[in-house]
Amino acid sequence: MFSKFTSILQHAVEALAPSLPLQEDFVYHWKAITHYYIETSDDKAPVTDTNIPSHLEQMLDILTQEETERESGETGPCMEYLLHHKILETLYTLGKADCPPGMKQQVLTFYTKLLAHIRQPLLPHINVHRPVQKLIRLCGEVLAAPTENEEIQFLCIVCSKLKQDPYLVNFFLENKLKRPDSLPPGGALGGKDNALAPDTGQAQTPEKTAEPQASAAAAASESSPTTNHNNGSNYNLVTSLLNLTKSPDGRIVVKACEGLMLLVSLPEPAAAKCLTENTELCGLLTDRLVSFYKALPQSMDPLDIETVESVNWGLDVYNLKEDAAVFAGKRALISFLSWLDYCDQLIKEAQKSAATVMARVVRECFFVAVMESQLMQTSELGILTSTALLNRIIRQVSSEALMQEMVYFLLGEEKDPETAATIAQNPLRHRLIEHCDHLSDEISIMTLRLFEQLIQKPNQHILHNLVLRGLDERNYMENKPQDEREPLENGQPHDAVDLEEDPLFGDDLSPDSRLSGSDWLSTSPPLSPDHCKSEGKTEVHKIVNSFLCLVPDEAKSSYHVEGTGYDTYLRDAHRQFKDYCGVCLRWDWRGHPKPLEKCNLDSPFFEGHFLKVLFDRMGRILDQPYDVNLQVTAVLSKLSLLPHPHLHEYLLDPYINLAPGCRSLFSVIVRVVGDLMLRIQRIPDFTPKLLLVRKRLLGMEPEGLNIDHMTLLEGVIVLEEFCKELAAVAFVKFHATASSSP
Repeated sequence: MFSKFTSILQHAVEALAPSLPLQEDFVYHWKAITHYYIETSDDKAPVTDTNIPSHLEQMLDILTQEETERESGETGPCMEYLLHHKILETLYTLGKADCPPGMKQQVLTFYTKLLAHIRQPLLPHINVHRPVQKLIRLCGEVLAAPTENEEIQFLCIVCSKLKQDPYLVNFFLENKLKRPDSLPPGGALGGKDNALAPDTGQAQTPEKTAEPQASAAAAASESSPTTNHNNGSNYNLVTSLLNLTKSPDGRIVVKACEGLMLLVSLPEPAAAKCLTENTELCGLLTDRLVSFYKALPQSMDPLDIETVESVNWGLDVYNLKEDAAVFAGKRALISFLSWLDYCDQLIKEAQKSAATVMARVVRECFFVAVMESQLMQTSELGILTSTALLNRIIRQVSSEALMQEMVYFLLGEEKDPETAATIAQNPLRHRLIEHCDHLSDEISIMTLRLFEQLIQKPNQHILHNLVLRGLDERNYMENKPQDEREPLENGQPHDAVDLEEDPLFGDDLSPDSRLSGSDWLSTSPPLSPDHCKSEGKTEVHKIVNSFLCLVPDEAKSSYHVEGTGYDTYLRDAHRQFKDYCGVCLRWDWRGHPKPLEKCNLDSPFFEGHFLKVLFDRMGRILDQPYDVNLQVTAVLSKLSLLPHPHLHEYLLDPYINLAPGCRSLFSVIVRVVGDLMLRIQRIPDFTPKLLLVRKRLLGMEPEGLNIDHMTLLEGVIVLEEFCKELAAVAFVKFHATASSSP
């Protein structure tokens, strides 16, 4: 029995023996540091002239070695010693005093490497997170300090640890009235020792360190009473990072921005609230955005704004001479777009409530306070520049919260149908839509591009506000019983296109190229009950050919030029429609199409300010510059692709019975064609001239003598192409419906 006990004891001694030299070595190095302060009177010599850096490095190596030799999660005696003797507290005190000179740098490096190299969770321990919190407050105090690099490395490792375990952030939300410095120094684990007094490393009664979770719970009540009282909290980690974003060293700024990116993404509600209410983060975002915007030249070429290369924040590498040689203001523009990208990405990554607050502040302090006056000005050059910048901003913003606030800024939050009397309720929205029909063609084109960009954004309110809210009751249709309505025209036009033999959309379509029923959102224009599937094909033939045959033969020129037929639009329409279906998939368009018996057809119809301006522009297609016509038809084409049944019906159904005084896209084009028929009679050699203009536009003929009626001829070409495009869209949407029908 005795021999068995001796054997067990021997094994226990052997198991413990390897750790004793490490601990003795660790204590030796720590005592060497503390003895330096006891024995040395010259405190002016730099720390690099002492052995302190070497001893600190040895302590780190011992702690790392100890962890690798033990089972995962087990705390070794060296780590126990560091925690129990409050070595980090002592180092913080020495670093704060920067004694000897350069000690702060050494302490920051020690903290950083300790948190980075030790795998077990250290921050839950009160004797770790409390001195870490104190050291955080020392960071960013002085701009361009010699310790900036070490400060940012330390702050970033703390941020990464919080990202791994977000709950720990609660230890870093510090009550303004009860800072850890002023707490009784013992805390949950500290006993009655003075945490700020240098520890000499002399033997004390050993105490087993509590589990991290228990330590965290005790500390949470002491150093972070923020769950219910975060209105009185400091978020020093954020404050220090914000200070370092003002560094003249661009690398430090980028690292600080990265740290902030990690912190805003933490899911803890208390941290998110403290971040937006008790720090200057929102102010930093907007102040810099405003500052960069105001640094831009008063007037810039819209093409330069549109084509300048995209710059992701943090990758803002530039050459002042090269930038100035390209165009004046390029450097300022890239700086603005780079910071905008950072704001956008920060809001995109942020916890939801924090993202909402930050986006709202950007709206109020940048869009409303600065951009609105720029967009509302009367100077044509100023309008053009500000609209081009807004277009670029819309193109770049991708975060949902910032996009929502920007849309509310531009269009307002109204959801009820417009009337002719209420279109000016939102002055900015009204002004922007009016700019689509501005006396300046450049302003009209740029504003139309802006709206084209806007309606492609994945935001339901944009489409509802601009077009859908006016179509909800379908009161553009005549309120007559079915048997009193005019019968639909039967038969095919003489130049009908045989879609059944179209190689692109024949029966041999691969399954991958078909659109599923969910892509159409189950809201596609359904076949009426009296149309079976085979009759549906005839119906779509009639619709397609209604568009294809709108332009009279003598005004058509595409069939004279190879590769300009209607089929060229089919593939693009198919791809774009599929993309739109993906965007609209999560939108709540249930209940559409609204049955006619539930619609208030007697209520007066107003197409809405946006469609009114587009239709007015479309009605003048024969008298407008070519570039304006291209942009008007581009916007209408994008709208026609949307998978909403009311919009589809209103824009793409030639056979709806319009209510008196109402117009649709088809009826507008019919009026244009009627005017064209009269004009053709007065222009000699109309068709040859038309063909020549088309070839010049395609680059197939060199520019030569001016041709009479050039604007009209170019308008006719755009009209023909637009009708082919609408026909392709109508067919693609019908095909998607038919392929998803049982």
